[in-house]
This record gives sequence, C-alpha cells and structure tokens, in this order.
Amino acid sequence: MTRLTGGALRLTVLVGENDIWHHRPLYTEIVHRAHAAGLAGASVFRGIEGFGASSLIHTSRLLSLSEDLPVAVVVVDTEERVRAFLPQLDELVTEGLVVLDECQVIRYAGRGGNPGEPDTKGKNSL
Repeated sequence: MTRLTGGALRLTVLVGENDIWHHRPLYTEIVHRAHAAGLAGASVFRGIEGFGASSLIHTSRLLSLSEDLPVAVVVVDTEERVRAFLPQLDELVTEGLVVLDECQVIRYAGRGGNPGEPDTKGKNSL
C-alpha cells in the first residue's frame, strides 16, 4: 500500500443515527463500502446534539424526546480515491450532508504496522 502523507481529501458524511440502508444502519453501510473500495480508513462519530435541513434539534439530553442523534462518518484518502467513492454516496445518502475538505495527513500508521500499511487486525481508525 502506498503511504498516505501530505495533501489529501477529508470526506464527512452527516446523517441521522436511525437512518437505515436495507435493514442496517446507514453509517455502517458507508463504512463497509469505504472499506470495500480500499479507502485508507473511516471512523464514525456520534453527536450529542445537532440539527440539519429539517430544523429539528436532536439531543442526547435526559428529558429530550429525540433519540435520532447526528452521526458523522469521516473518511480520509487521496483526492482521486475519495472522489471515486462519491457515486456510492449518491445512492446511499438521500437525507444528510456530504462535505469535502482538503487536508494534510501528518501520520498514517496501523497498530503494530509500518506507517501507511493497513491494520490487519481490523482495529485501525482515523
């Protein structure tokens, strides 16, 4: 695998925790497709509060009625690889926000491996 350092593209997909794709959480489907596409890595972050296009505030506060918290899936790889992955998101993300940012990768290393090598134990995350 090529070392991932220097200029890269960060893909952030913001969806709801309860969004589903074929009986499985949408964020899980995105991560598995990113893995299958050979992208460098993906991580899922659960928000504690937020709102989007619907203007409904979703929060984890105790007295809140909402449990559909915001979820961010973050992927970082080369611009070419991230852009090649975008058509899959067109199919998956019907409600949500997809953001691309240029970024700089300072270090990319798996546990117990050399920088830029995939984590063979499947535990590596961004």
